[in-house]
Amino acid sequence: MDLNQLKNLDLQDIDLNNMGSWPLPGKIATLLVVFAAVLFGGYKFLITDQLKALDTKQQEEQTLRREFASKQARAANLDAYRTQLEEMRQSFGAMLRQLPGRAEIDTLLTDISQAGLAAGLQQELFAPQGEQMREFYAEVPIQIRLTGSYHQFGEFASSVAALPRIVTLHDIKITRPQQAQDGRTLTMEVVAKTYRYLDENEEAEQARAQQQQRRRR
Repeated sequence: MDLNQLKNLDLQDIDLNNMGSWPLPGKIATLLVVFAAVLFGGYKFLITDQLKALDTKQQEEQTLRREFASKQARAANLDAYRTQLEEMRQSFGAMLRQLPGRAEIDTLLTDISQAGLAAGLQQELFAPQGEQMREFYAEVPIQIRLTGSYHQFGEFASSVAALPRIVTLHDIKITRPQQAQDGRTLTMEVVAKTYRYLDENEEAEQARAQQQQRRRR
């Protein structure tokens, strides 16, 4: 069959209810249309879905490759991380040893007070405040008011920094009293904070308190 036969096909010769009686060109043309429809339907409903699934799998593969590369890099640096963690533990232990126990606090408070007197400062106020509990230590703030010169204040700060225990100075405020005669006498108000480590019972109590607080949230 050639194209001329298809062109010359008379639609009146086609009985839709009896395909067997159709002319050969009509049968072939119908088969071609059906074949094309099957191909299109197969592509539409089977191939397209498979292509989408393939694209999804390829994206998952790229994600897994990136995760594998990231985990591989972390595994390669595991020894370095362990070394760094051990150094941090040693450093933390050294800092913790600088914190006094409860029994040493009174001696430390005396050392802070003596640092001001040794610098030639006049102590107008030295008032330890209530302890503030933290995760593994207690913070002990002390309200201090001293009178003297800039040079003496500097000596006091240096002496406090040289103490064997950790003491930090906060909220420093220096003013010139109105009644000062020589013009060089100043007043310094400062909050000195020292810290002590918690004993086992205090740590356990603090851990329970934090756990209860997390449950409330």
